[in-house]
Amino acid sequence: MLEKFFKLKENKTTAKTEILAGITTFMTMAYILAVNPDILSATGMDKNAVFTATALSAFVATLVMALVARLPFALAPGMGLNAFFAFTVVLGMGHSWQFALTAVFLEGIIFILLTAFNIRELIVNAIPLPLKHAVSAGIGLFIAFIGLQNAGVIINNDAVLVGLGDMSSPAVLIALGGVILTGVLLALKVKGALLIGIFIATVAGIPFGVTNMPAGNLVDAPPSLAPIFWKFEFSQIFTFDMLIVLFTFLFVDMFDTVGTLVGVSSKAGMLDKKGRVPRVKQALFADSIGTFFGAIVGTSTVTTYVESASGVAEGGKTGLTSLATAALFLIALFFAPLFTMVPAAATAPALILVGFFMMSPILKIDFDNFTESIPAFITIIVMPLTYSIAEGIVFGMLSFVLLKVLTGKMKDVSIVMVVLAVLFILKFFI
Repeated sequence: MLEKFFKLKENKTTAKTEILAGITTFMTMAYILAVNPDILSATGMDKNAVFTATALSAFVATLVMALVARLPFALAPGMGLNAFFAFTVVLGMGHSWQFALTAVFLEGIIFILLTAFNIRELIVNAIPLPLKHAVSAGIGLFIAFIGLQNAGVIINNDAVLVGLGDMSSPAVLIALGGVILTGVLLALKVKGALLIGIFIATVAGIPFGVTNMPAGNLVDAPPSLAPIFWKFEFSQIFTFDMLIVLFTFLFVDMFDTVGTLVGVSSKAGMLDKKGRVPRVKQALFADSIGTFFGAIVGTSTVTTYVESASGVAEGGKTGLTSLATAALFLIALFFAPLFTMVPAAATAPALILVGFFMMSPILKIDFDNFTESIPAFITIIVMPLTYSIAEGIVFGMLSFVLLKVLTGKMKDVSIVMVVLAVLFILKFFI
């Protein structure tokens, strides 16, 4: 049944490989189960209820990705988008968390409509192939940067923005040791190297206090959603503030998801001859439905995770990978203490090495063609330095259009690209 539905042989993979890949993806993004409730609780939302909403929305969206799009991508409430929800919309602008949830709910509806009418698919397909390869490399640097930062190897430094952390810190030593250990396992072609590395690093962190052992019962019923379920302020729909907040949610989620789908697909060799992502419309439906459902149960925007690249790196090629990830999010509802005990220092090695894997598509870029290689370079470098996949795509596409137009190569620029470039420029000045 699994073979027939997911076409495992056709994709040159096995059920064992796919499930292992799904577990790896889950382990690298399970931190969201602890981080998202922590961030959203700053708005006054019930932290335990947000945990349930986070796990449920990730399960539903990833299940849609698995069964409808049949692609190895996982989804959950997005980092960055949850911070915008909490610290900008609620704490910064002074709105209620119910107002912010209403914006997320409207975003989900709009995305469902845009996907149904192929507008989002049109944008994905409009991105030139060199930029698609660049997006993969940019995400690679970005995800490696996140890993290094999470482990404390890189820290905030007021003088030069970033600096080296405390190299004697147990968390840093465990993370760096994990990179070497996982690297050795990869070099020896050991199956499940990333997952093994996460497990060993987690265990190694116990005596140093890096890994916090769960207290109390490991198994318990999920916290109630009642405090945050269907809590909307529909009276605020037609206000100017709602328009601004909604546009920001739409823009960031649109290009974060597009960037992740394109980048990870490029790395996995899943793009077709025209550089298109297979079943992209169905994949975009997954995050649209996830965002819509997530708002109802009480969480911020759901998006496709760059950590999906860790599962792809383990050999995941089909929806069976995301089905395994979805199942683990459902199980996590009842084993919250166990899944949230994995420290950032343990997942950091996987993220750093996945970043390395994501760099390989740059070999497909023609660096002698400056109208394509310069925009590709800009895309790659802007992503980690702005901490945003979306901004990397914006600067890459803008520079691509400008260089092509100014060198008389308009035939390489589609109408969709021109329209997007104009919208990007307006975004900067409005």
